[in-house]
Amino acid sequence: MPPPVYRFRRWLAVIAVLFTAVVAGMYLSARLRQRNVLKELPGKIGIDIKQTATGFQFSKSDGGRTLFTIQASNLKEFKLNGRAELHNVSIVLYGRDSSRFDQIYGDDFAYDPKTGDVTANGEVQIDLEANPSGLVSPDQSAPKELKNPIHLKTRDLVFNKETGNAWTKARVEFHTPQATGSAVGVSYTGGTNTLTLESQVHAEFAGPNTSIVEAARGFVTRDPRQIVLDHARLVRGAGVLQADQATLVLGPDNNIERVLAKGDVNIEAKLEARQNSPSRRKKLRPGTAETAAPSSDHSVPEHEQTSEMRARADEADLLLTGKTSLLQTATLAGNVQVERIGFQPLQGYAGRVILEFSGQNQLQKVHAEQGVRLTQSASATSVNTNGSTPQEFKLTAPVVDFLVAQGRRLDRAVTSGPSQITITSVQPSTSLKPPLPQETVVTAGRFEAHFQPTSAGSSRLVSIHGAPDAKIVNTSPGQPERVSTSQIVDATFLPQGGVESITQQGTVAYSDEQPSEKRVQAWADQARYTPPDQMLVLTGNPRVTNAGMATTAKSIKINRATGDAIADGDVKSTYNQLQEQPEGALLASSSPIHVTSRTMTAHNSPAVALYSGKARLWQDANIIEAPSIEFDREHRSVTAQGTDAEPVSTILLQPEKIQPEKNQQTAHADKPSANKNKQKSGIKAERSAVPSPIAITGRQLTYVDAERKAHYDGGVVAKGADFTASADVTDLYLAARKQLSDQSGVQPGQLDRMVAQGHVVIQQPNRRAEGQTLVYTASDDKFVLTGGPPSIFDAERGKITGVSLTFFRRDDRVLVEGEASTPVVTQTRVAR
Repeated sequence: MPPPVYRFRRWLAVIAVLFTAVVAGMYLSARLRQRNVLKELPGKIGIDIKQTATGFQFSKSDGGRTLFTIQASNLKEFKLNGRAELHNVSIVLYGRDSSRFDQIYGDDFAYDPKTGDVTANGEVQIDLEANPSGLVSPDQSAPKELKNPIHLKTRDLVFNKETGNAWTKARVEFHTPQATGSAVGVSYTGGTNTLTLESQVHAEFAGPNTSIVEAARGFVTRDPRQIVLDHARLVRGAGVLQADQATLVLGPDNNIERVLAKGDVNIEAKLEARQNSPSRRKKLRPGTAETAAPSSDHSVPEHEQTSEMRARADEADLLLTGKTSLLQTATLAGNVQVERIGFQPLQGYAGRVILEFSGQNQLQKVHAEQGVRLTQSASATSVNTNGSTPQEFKLTAPVVDFLVAQGRRLDRAVTSGPSQITITSVQPSTSLKPPLPQETVVTAGRFEAHFQPTSAGSSRLVSIHGAPDAKIVNTSPGQPERVSTSQIVDATFLPQGGVESITQQGTVAYSDEQPSEKRVQAWADQARYTPPDQMLVLTGNPRVTNAGMATTAKSIKINRATGDAIADGDVKSTYNQLQEQPEGALLASSSPIHVTSRTMTAHNSPAVALYSGKARLWQDANIIEAPSIEFDREHRSVTAQGTDAEPVSTILLQPEKIQPEKNQQTAHADKPSANKNKQKSGIKAERSAVPSPIAITGRQLTYVDAERKAHYDGGVVAKGADFTASADVTDLYLAARKQLSDQSGVQPGQLDRMVAQGHVVIQQPNRRAEGQTLVYTASDDKFVLTGGPPSIFDAERGKITGVSLTFFRRDDRVLVEGEASTPVVTQTRVAR
């Protein structure tokens, strides 16, 4: 057994004293020798060396367990300061519970007994190795198997044998089975088995995607087994993660099991367009120089070029698995914000986001919760390719799950709990007025979004399905809300971003929430809404009501911004809630007004509707038919437009007169005698009978009920029971409703008088009259014809011409007036 160290030191001290005395005597006796000899002699005989030894070892124990050992193959101790040189040194640190087997080794070290520092001269190697079975094994036992040690290489390392601490300010290089890296300055605390990388930490992790870690400072601890990095920056492929602090939790084999990031966690990732996309490959022809040439951004559509994703959170937690530390989950918590810059700008917000991975770090699912909000912004100066104004899109929900396909593109997203979609149309600003945003809010119990791959390899939102209890609310500045409800709702999106259409199905109901006298309401089986033009299309038994007006058709379009409506196919409108207008005529009743046509365009303000395609308007027995009819509900006015082939047609009534009863004496008398007897005899007065209808046609009709005037223009023809009158322009004046006395309350419009102008022709069974102006009065059934000059042709009397012709429809009387310059002319046909 070798002697104890302290005895060895005593022997060396005694020998040193004796040796010094001998040397001193020799020096005094030879002091006259040359000076250079005096200087060289101590070095030659080793006067500065106190002792030398081979196989030096030093240990420190606590509680029966060795904390560390220092071994050297050679030791040289100096006399003057007690310092020593050690060669081929190995330092092993076991830890207080013998759970470590960390080694420091190098060629040359210097030992200072005053400080207890062992300082390396030159390169030093360090191995950090866990020894889980150390406590149950004999003291100073090496691990049965070295697993995944952390190896460091540095220089000028200082190890203190009293504290077990080691440090250096030099550059240190390290590597593990998963990573290699470097730092400037390293220190090791023996009491806690903590390794500190002082500055400029840089590490590269191997794997399917090389990861680079940079930090201002790093700490490697044994309990807990982890690496803590200050101001860390992780680069993985095209992604970058930065945080105030990142903690890498190590497993028993020193593999990374978990990464915890805290404090202003930021993640950035570039999503580059694939240059080998299908659209790109179609452009390249095999065998050409272009096939081998590197692709450029111009090979991909502009809206699918490189975009960038950014995310921030208060904390991030990454769980890894396997020997290659594959990502299993990544959790972002605390004010999570996600932003996509470039193609289809996107912003997301949540309290917590969990990313699930599978296979080779492929993202499989993203779970967002705690007030999730997803927005897609648009510039007020941009315009979509379809000419519509840009839109801002926002989705809010308690929970949203995003499912990812092929590890890189979104495939589907599902919300949980009451969810809401907000679409804001940004009107382009002008110098005349500021932009007027219009907002559409879609709500449902649950939304499911679908994404479509792009030629660049990413994905874009194409549709969203919502159910149950779907609801759409439109708001515009200064306008009431417009609300539609249904069982389900489906939204489709434009390739450039923004909503293309929203379809509702199942008991669709719509209301513009205006006061009852102006409110527009609609019902249908299905409705399709397009935000760019704010048009709502109703199909499946659609019905629309608007302040007492109800319309049905095969399909009905409603502009949710203006309230205007367009109906198509078998249109039928009914105007209810009408007040009787005693001063009116054709449309003065309180009965409903009905209109049918192929199409209808209705305006909310003013309340005017245009019916086209075999249009027909009627109230009670009053009827107007035309290719198109424009009806003003407030003024009860009509403008009808027709053609020569399909003229405007109106049915009016003319009061008829029953001729006086003749006695037996005058029954067979000639007409002159009858007229005389009529005046002299006491016959009964004329009495009214049932009015007969008059049909008026023309190319255009304008009627205002308050004026009781129907103005016809263009090829006007009026047909009564026994006459036909035609003219270029005709005005019909109707009797006021208060003048009529129908006990049933159904009182058709009755003609009071008619004024026709331009190429007037009156045709009766036995006569024909022509002129320029005709005035007909229904009360006395009288025609007054002027202009032209007027003429009348009677089969019995021939042709009569004068300045004015007056004749009565029910008899043969004709009154002819002439002037000196225009005498009455009668042309009588002579029979031969």
